Amino acid sequence: MINDVKKSAEQKMQKSLEAFKNDLTKVRTGRAHTGILDHVMVDYYGSDVPVNQVANVTLIDARTIGVQPWEKSMLGKIEKAIRDSDLGLNPASMGEIIRVPMPMLTEERRKDLIKLVRGEAEGARVAVRNIRRDANNEFKNLLKDKSITEDDERRGQDDIQKLTDKYIAEVDKALAAKETDLMAV
Repeated sequence: MINDVKKSAEQKMQKSLEAFKNDLTKVRTGRAHTGILDHVMVDYYGSDVPVNQVANVTLIDARTIGVQPWEKSMLGKIEKAIRDSDLGLNPASMGEIIRVPMPMLTEERRKDLIKLVRGEAEGARVAVRNIRRDANNEFKNLLKDKSITEDDERRGQDDIQKLTDKYIAEVDKALAAKETDLMAV
């Protein structure tokens, strides 16, 4: 039973960490990368689909993304979807391809993005701590039901604390890497 609780807690913590890292990829730096457009949705014959499912998304150079629709009729819709997204990008249509230049980040914008990233990190830490709390409550309930001994409960809580420390350190490491990336000019 103790191992089931620990395994469940570790899986949930891993999912929280992955969700945090996924959120970090949406915060853009000065450099272009195709993942920036992953959450931009385009109206494709009545249903919203990600840009990468209706077009080829590539890097033209370090600061420019190229989007080449598979159907010419989608050119205007994709351009509008990118422009209307919350990314602050200004795509330009050039024949069959849409060029999406990445504007330089100002110092003030970089600091705002760092505040945003730190908020996301704190949310991830809180999620990991909540998982720890739930696991510890499960141990207490097992002890109350006399399914485990007090020593087993203490050992289980210590193991959960070690897992919590490990995942919070992972969140901090990802945060530090993103902050460094944001401050690089």
